Amino acid sequence: MKRKLALLAAAAVTAATLAGCGSSSATGETASNSDTAAETATTQSAESSEGSSGSASLTMAWWGNQTRNERTQKIIDLYTEQNPGVAIDGQFSEFNDYWNKLATAAAGHSMPDIVQMDYKYLNQYVSNGLLVDLKPYIEDGTIDTSDANQDVLNSGMVDDGLYALCNGINAPALLYNKTLLDENGITVKDNMTMDEFIQVSKEIYEKTGYKTNLCYNQNEQWLEYFLRADDIVLYEDGKLGGDSADPYVDFFKLYEDGIADGWVIDPSVFAERSIGSVEQDPLVYGSSPETMSWCAFAYSNQLTATVAAAPEGTEIGITTWPSADPVKSDYLKPSQFFAISSDSKNPEEAAKILNFITNSVDCNNILLGERGIPLSSKVADAIAPNLDADTQRVITFVNEVVSPNSSQVNPPSTNGASEVNDLINKLQEQVCYGQMTAEDAGKQLFEQGNQIMASNAG
Repeated sequence: MKRKLALLAAAAVTAATLAGCGSSSATGETASNSDTAAETATTQSAESSEGSSGSASLTMAWWGNQTRNERTQKIIDLYTEQNPGVAIDGQFSEFNDYWNKLATAAAGHSMPDIVQMDYKYLNQYVSNGLLVDLKPYIEDGTIDTSDANQDVLNSGMVDDGLYALCNGINAPALLYNKTLLDENGITVKDNMTMDEFIQVSKEIYEKTGYKTNLCYNQNEQWLEYFLRADDIVLYEDGKLGGDSADPYVDFFKLYEDGIADGWVIDPSVFAERSIGSVEQDPLVYGSSPETMSWCAFAYSNQLTATVAAAPEGTEIGITTWPSADPVKSDYLKPSQFFAISSDSKNPEEAAKILNFITNSVDCNNILLGERGIPLSSKVADAIAPNLDADTQRVITFVNEVVSPNSSQVNPPSTNGASEVNDLINKLQEQVCYGQMTAEDAGKQLFEQGNQIMASNAG
């Protein structure tokens, strides 16, 4: 257990790279840890209700931008106003800091009562007994999931337990400078093939000087998406997907060829930027076409923040990530979850808060889909008239573009994924700087990645 908790802290270092292109998962689960977490939840629930005076003090932690922080604090204020005697300490961090803090708290058994959780790390936290099974609270009616999409709800499951509640439905989204493209008579279509994407990237570069940011230093989700076109799951139990290094070589060839041909952005542009920050993304930040990108590989719930960060007069478009087989590659996923930590002394009250976030129309009229489309279909319908134009665009994109042309999201990835992600980024950086060929990078990733996954199996 101590070794696994130490690995959580190590994983937090690479977690910061996942903000812009973000999600997948880490770690296998053991039944004994699941049982322990469930028993802890039951015991703590009994202790918190026994002799309760109606008062409770909880902490709630999340990552996000300023818009999310302000809206989340407002729903905390609303809940405490409606539930006198309940105090909630809201704790927010930049994505870069969040996982470091959470891993440190996990090692010290002092995690916040309610934590925002990423699909990437769900298995890892469950397998270490750090999260509470929410099924008992659903079964006794504390949390109502009757209006939830079952497939999305089940994404919070590990083995037979439900450990996290989706707080927004999301999809990969290629955000782009529509104003720039319109001015130059260039159009992009939904469900572009890879060849079409490369061709339009070259056309944009030739006509405008703007280059393409191929998810620089945030490659895990992009590689995962790329491989899905060939029915390859990036992380399997104890190994990387695929029978050879060939698909991985092809992935790195995108960077090698793009840098050589000039249409992929130079890596030096990122030297003094916070990678993953919407405000510093080359799509909206830069001094000249040479330092800017016409697009950003993001997720649908990042549209609102990107629009807010864009220069005045710049319209941001939204389409799908490119793929050799767009239907196989694309997917719907939880943008994030909320979960209850096994350190909570008030898991029952925490469950009531999760129910409030899931089912309160008043709550969601404050959040207004910033984290993604609400899990409850009734809530989503109720708040629709109050959503801004950009959020309405996201709903249309998810429901009409992605949903009919997508496949089941990959299962949460197993132990070792964080280390492999770090390796992917290092190799991609060396390819972009001309320090390694795509051929060598693909072979090294396949060989070393399999070694990492094998050493973390079981």
